Amino acid sequence: MEPKAERTRRYIIEKASSLFNRKGYHGTSMSDIMQATGLAKGGVYGHFKSKEEIVAEAFEYAFYRVSDALVIRIKTKTVAIDKLEAIMEFYDNFLIAPPVEGGCPILSYSGHSLEEVPMIAKLVARATRTMLDSLVRILEKGQKYGQIRAEIDPETYAEIIYSRIEGALALAKATDDTQRLHRLLEALRMDMRRDLLM
Repeated sequence: MEPKAERTRRYIIEKASSLFNRKGYHGTSMSDIMQATGLAKGGVYGHFKSKEEIVAEAFEYAFYRVSDALVIRIKTKTVAIDKLEAIMEFYDNFLIAPPVEGGCPILSYSGHSLEEVPMIAKLVARATRTMLDSLVRILEKGQKYGQIRAEIDPETYAEIIYSRIEGALALAKATDDTQRLHRLLEALRMDMRRDLLM
């Protein structure tokens, strides 16, 4: 059985994660965290040294909730284009039912003064690289097995896919328009089929 201290720490991270993801670092106060967890200030600081430590773990928790859910979708497919389309399907319902409250943590945290919290900037950069590397591996494996055109540069095309997904999420969220997200992701899906398939 998990020790009580570990359960409490994880509980704080889970509750803080949705707060930071929705309100940002500066928009989330220790009072917000105390209210969300029902713990006194000493109860929170008994598990964390600082707000910076909480936000760092909250970001990683949110990111891995999203990436783990995404990996489950991708692993159900065997062909590269199907894996990429599974990613589109995953994000298609992201505004309605995100794995973490507040939507994409990379997108959410990127909009919140990263230069003022260098630790978060590093975590966001690392998480973004993880997402890009995953796309690169799918494209490279697809090329290896003759599923993706050989002349495609995996690094560049991974950047195109990822930036279009994040841009679609940002635009749809800003305009509160899920249909816009559907349209943009469908356009990306069609472009991928045109650009990538043999």
